[in-house]
Amino acid sequence: MAEKPESKTAELDPPLHSMGFEIDIVSREKVSGRLKVGETCCQPFKVMHGGVSALIAEALASMGAHLSSGFQRVAGVQLSINHLKPANLGDLVEAEATPLNKGNRVQVWIVQLWKIDPLTQERSVLISTSTVTLLISLPIPENARDAATKLKKYAKL
Repeated sequence: MAEKPESKTAELDPPLHSMGFEIDIVSREKVSGRLKVGETCCQPFKVMHGGVSALIAEALASMGAHLSSGFQRVAGVQLSINHLKPANLGDLVEAEATPLNKGNRVQVWIVQLWKIDPLTQERSVLISTSTVTLLISLPIPENARDAATKLKKYAKL
């Protein structure tokens, strides 16, 4: 019998899971989650690596676009990211992806990453903002026909 994954992130996006990211909400209008910034996410100066922000942005936008397109295959073709403030080792970061445009062939998603205040558990500092452009309705390879199965399990439809 196969082992049950420890979280929905482990099933939906193993690279995000490997760095400690946990997905909270998956819907057609929002995909969000949180990350405690650990050693594996940091550059040598003990701040979150910009590539981690980019991975989070592309992953959340892709999940949202896949879901909102009716589970069609999507592919990111453009990622633009502005790193505004650092997230330090030990900080809690919240990420949220929302659609700017949901077309039939192209979707554009905005992804924001915020530091969470440890006392109030509220967003306190915007650390990055990204725009992710995705192509929709690409052919699905035969070996990936079941790609939507796990997302359907956790999505708020």
